[in-house]
Amino acid sequence: MGGGNDKTMHLQFGGKRLLILGGSCDLAIALTECAIRAGLFPLLTFRNKERERHIAEKLPNTSQYDTCYLDFADRSSLNFLLNKVGKRLDFLVDFAQGDFESLIASANEMRIYSYLAENIAFRAEMLKKVSRVMLQNGKGRMIFVSSSAAVRLNQGQGFYAASKLAAEALYKSIGLELGSFGITTVSLRPGYIGEGRGKTFIQKQGEAILQKIPIHRVLHSQEVAETILFLLSESARGFNATEILMDGGLTAGK
Repeated sequence: MGGGNDKTMHLQFGGKRLLILGGSCDLAIALTECAIRAGLFPLLTFRNKERERHIAEKLPNTSQYDTCYLDFADRSSLNFLLNKVGKRLDFLVDFAQGDFESLIASANEMRIYSYLAENIAFRAEMLKKVSRVMLQNGKGRMIFVSSSAAVRLNQGQGFYAASKLAAEALYKSIGLELGSFGITTVSLRPGYIGEGRGKTFIQKQGEAILQKIPIHRVLHSQEVAETILFLLSESARGFNATEILMDGGLTAGK
C-alpha cells in the first residue's frame, strides 16, 4: 500500500540515555526491551547480586544496556549511581519501591521509620542530584510509576500508599519548578497488573478483582511498558507535573 496512507505513529525521543530505577522488576524488564527497540540505551539499577543476576538472565545481550548498584537503604550507593550516570542523562523512569504491608496499629515502629526514610527521604535526595545533572544538559524527562493504590488502597497498604503519594508530590514539584528549564515529569498510576508483586494477590482474589474493573481484565506488563515509552517520547511532551491513571476504570466509580 502507498506510504502516504500509513498512519502508524513513530515515536521520537529527545535523547538516548535512560535511567531505570528498580531495574529488576518485571515492568522494568519489559520497558528495557521496548526502549532498546526504540534506540534508547537504558541503565538499570539493582539492589543486590541476586537482582543483578535476574537482570542478566532476562536481558542476556549486555551490550544494549548497563547496570548499576543502588539501594534506597544505603545512602552511599547514590555515589555509585551518580558516577555511572556521569554528565549525561535524558530520561528517568522510577519503579523503585520497598515492600511493607501492615496495619497501622500493628506496624513495627522501626520499620515505619526506615521504610519512609528509604522511599521518601532517599528518593528526594536522589531526585535533587539527578535533576542537577539534567539541568546541566538543559532538558530531561522523568516518569514515576506510582499505583492506583495511591487513591484506592486495600487494608495494610497505608504506608505503601503514603510513600507513593509523597513521591508523586516530589515529581510534581520538579515539573512545576523545572518545567521552564526543559525538565518535565509525569506520575503514572497503573491498576492491577498480572505479573510481578501483584500476581499472587490477583490469583487469590480471582473473579472478585475482575468485577471491580470495568474492562474486566488486569493490565499486562507489556502494555504498561509501551505506555511509559510513549510518555517519554516527544509526542507526550505536553504532559507535565500531573498524574495519569491507567487502571481500566477501577478508581472511576464506587
